[in-house]
Amino acid sequence: MAKSKSVPDNEKIAIVTGAARGIGLEIARELLDMGMTVLGVDISVENLAAAKAELASDKFDIATLDVTDSAGFEKVVSDMVDKHGRLDVLVNNAGITRDNICVLLTDDDWDLVMKVNLKSAFIGTREAGKVMMRQRCGSIINMSSYSGLEGNRGQANYAASKAGMIGLSKSAAKELAKRNVRVNCVCPGFIKTEMTDAIPQEAKDMALTMIPMKRMGQPGDIAKAVGFLASDASGYITAQTLSVDGGMHT
Repeated sequence: MAKSKSVPDNEKIAIVTGAARGIGLEIARELLDMGMTVLGVDISVENLAAAKAELASDKFDIATLDVTDSAGFEKVVSDMVDKHGRLDVLVNNAGITRDNICVLLTDDDWDLVMKVNLKSAFIGTREAGKVMMRQRCGSIINMSSYSGLEGNRGQANYAASKAGMIGLSKSAAKELAKRNVRVNCVCPGFIKTEMTDAIPQEAKDMALTMIPMKRMGQPGDIAKAVGFLASDASGYITAQTLSVDGGMHT
C-alpha cells in the first residue's frame, strides 16, 4: 500500500462552502488561524467580497459557486488541486431553510432544501473523495444539525436533509476509510447567527429552556469543532456525529 501523503495542519489545503457569513465564515477563520490555505465558496458575490475583506489573509481566496451544480463543484475542486497539488479538507457547510409545517410544505420547498443541503454535500463528498482517495489522506466534514437528530416542528424538509447528511457521512466514511480519508458530521444546536437573530424572542426563550447549558452557542463554537475534525488530532476519528449544542442531544 502506498504511504499516506498526510501533511501538517499548518500546510493543509481546505475548501469551505457557504463561507461568506455566519458559521461558514467562522470556520474559514478557524482554519486560517490553524495555518491552512482556505478557499471560501458561496453563491453570493457581494457576501464573498465582504468575507475576503474581513479575513484579510493572503491564504484566503474566494470563488462563487452554486453548490448544487456538479460541474461547477468539480471545477472548483480541480482548480484547487491544479493550484496547490492536493486537497486536504472539505467542509460542506452551505445550507438553507424553507420552513413550514409538513402539511403546508410545497414540493418546491421540499426539493430546494434537499438539493441545496443534501445533494450538495453528496456532490462535494464525491468530488473531494476522488482526490483524497488518490492522495490517501483527507478529512471531509459535513454540517448537519440538531434537527437532523431530533426533528423539529416546521422543519420536515430541513430535518430530513440534515438526517440524510448523517447517513451519507457514515456510508462515505466506511467506503473511504481504507484510503485514510475520514468523513464526519458536526451537528450544531441553537447558534447565534443572523438566522436565529430573526426568531421572535418568545421562541428563543423557549429554546433556551431545552439547553442544559442555558445559553446559545456562538459560531466560533462550531468552528472549533470543525477545526478539530480537520486536524491531525482527530486522525483516528471517522463516521462520527459530533453534537455541539450545549447538551440538547444526549
